[in-house]
Amino acid sequence: MNTVVTSKEAILNVCRELIITQGWEAINIRTVAAACNVSVGSIYNYFNSKSDLIAATVESVWCDIFHYPDNQQDFDSFLDCVAQVFDSMKKGDEKYPGFFTMHSMNFMGKEKLSGQQLMAQSWEHMQKGLYKILMRDKSIRLDAFDEVLTPEKFVGIIFSLIISSLLQRKYDCSGILGMIRRIIY
Repeated sequence: MNTVVTSKEAILNVCRELIITQGWEAINIRTVAAACNVSVGSIYNYFNSKSDLIAATVESVWCDIFHYPDNQQDFDSFLDCVAQVFDSMKKGDEKYPGFFTMHSMNFMGKEKLSGQQLMAQSWEHMQKGLYKILMRDKSIRLDAFDEVLTPEKFVGIIFSLIISSLLQRKYDCSGILGMIRRIIY
């Protein structure tokens, strides 16, 4: 048995594969250690507990679903970005069945707060990305925003609609894109 794992990322790669092939139930220290062909202690070198392993795995899956390769074009259009988010959600749901609805159930008690904080960080990161792209979109009407409907509030509203669609597993974004067109273009 190999007692040294090359990296934390190697463990998380195995965790993502386990989710794809065996589901969330497979994410525990013993199963991951066996899949990595290392001792249980080797996993504990990187993760203090099962909840730390699960939290890192959740974050890793989120990044896999929503991270765009460095060579992919930066979005100039807010509409294109929102459409890509929906496409990523659909592909992520296909790749990791049940991830969007099941991963939050893996946190119990004190771990639940940690899981909620991790989710909040991920969502904040996504909203900042949407805001950045919104502000870069040169096609937006000059009078689209004011002190009542600020760009920040608009991104918050759109993000809420994205999360709602994600939880309902509805990946048709045509209505949201139509609404965005009417409001800001």
